[in-house]
Amino acid sequence: MQLFTPDFSSARVLVVGDLMLDRYWHGQTGRISPEAPVPVVHIKDHEGRPGGAGNVALNIVALGGNATLLSLVGKDEAADSLRLQLNEAGVQCEFEEVEGSDTITKLRVMSRNQQLIRLDFEDGFEDYDHAHLLSRFDHCLRDCDTVVFSDYGKGCLDEIRAMISRARAAGKQVLVDPKGTDFSRYTGATLITPNESEFAAVVGWWHDDSELVERAHSLRTACELDALLVTRSERGMALIQSDQELHIPTLAQEVYDVTGAGDTVIGTLAASLAAGETIEDATRLANLAAGIVVAKLGTATLSAEELNRAVLGEAVEETGILSVHALQKQIQTARARGEKVVMTNGCFDILHAGHVQYLEQARSLGDKLIVAVNSDDSVERLKGPERPINPLEQRMAVLSGLGSVDWVVPFGKDSVDDTPAELIKELLPDILVKGGDYKAEDVAGGEAVIRNGGEVIILGFLDGCSTTNIVRRIRTTEENQGS
Repeated sequence: MQLFTPDFSSARVLVVGDLMLDRYWHGQTGRISPEAPVPVVHIKDHEGRPGGAGNVALNIVALGGNATLLSLVGKDEAADSLRLQLNEAGVQCEFEEVEGSDTITKLRVMSRNQQLIRLDFEDGFEDYDHAHLLSRFDHCLRDCDTVVFSDYGKGCLDEIRAMISRARAAGKQVLVDPKGTDFSRYTGATLITPNESEFAAVVGWWHDDSELVERAHSLRTACELDALLVTRSERGMALIQSDQELHIPTLAQEVYDVTGAGDTVIGTLAASLAAGETIEDATRLANLAAGIVVAKLGTATLSAEELNRAVLGEAVEETGILSVHALQKQIQTARARGEKVVMTNGCFDILHAGHVQYLEQARSLGDKLIVAVNSDDSVERLKGPERPINPLEQRMAVLSGLGSVDWVVPFGKDSVDDTPAELIKELLPDILVKGGDYKAEDVAGGEAVIRNGGEVIILGFLDGCSTTNIVRRIRTTEENQGS
């Protein structure tokens, strides 16, 4: 199956969950404190990063998607810092400020790339009235395609059952990064993404993959999920749906740090689904994304360009006769490689030297050549009841064997329009080529190509070469031999 990177700019994702500020203090240690047997750290640098649901939102916008983040915070400096960083990255922040509570903060003291201690500042939001958050959730729900719940068990998602129900009733896809052992609270979600340890804590360990699948199906059914994705570290991922199981091996070449990899997985899944990908292709993209971020130090995101390079590394190039859908994917992959796509069309009833020269000239204008071929009905309407001489399948087979031709696609089968105008509008090549004495503005589909930033080029035919002349000579020869 051909994988390609979608246009993430169309993806609208609402991220709801526990937000935290991850603070890091960096310094050198050179002595032990005289007050207690602990190292003394001379702090030289510090930084703060959005963690939890914030990191999920950052992963989505890093791909080029649109993310809105709904979470509970305190009225404090930590919330201000998070809002500033997330806004600068392009995340729309919908913070519910809780009077008397602190924004969840985790402070790590680091020395020589080692964590010496972690200090957690969190009192939860026990006295908060979640009716306010639900009302805000309903408002945010209108402007999204997919909802992600990032559950760290800190209190923001105490009403997740109601949220899932409202999101599904609104026709939204719902993804959950779960926490704890009570997965029944996620009943009705589209997909949940436990790692192996989280999954085993709920269903128990298994002896082999078949037993994993069996237990996954049982859990999926019990929780009324469309799918269950178990992330398995170096063993890749297992996507379990009602009608199939998909096991994807890991693509990570080197693993430096798995911190935040789960956020990248669910962020990529959500952005891909919101951009129109199938759940299978979204999972493959998420697997590629995870393989990239674990090769980076610290909590990391990846760009659409990085993901696209990984996709291209996995892409299988197809040539020959293709459907329009398959051809669109090949064109997108070619463009991602920086290649220029040329397109022409014709009946190509009896292939001759003029055709060969013309197609070679067309191919020389770019890197890939598409040849659109008239259907048999179309040829008959254009050339008369005795044409075509060769049926469509044979004409396309001969064209696909030429070294100058990359892709062949038919047109006109279910239409009385004998031009490829609609097909050209769908494919939008960089260069549209036509042979003869046409003007560029008169070429079918040319206007759409030019409007898209492409160009139309007119090429001449080889004198004396045409299918009509070949047919006429054959018939003359037969008549002379018969007389």
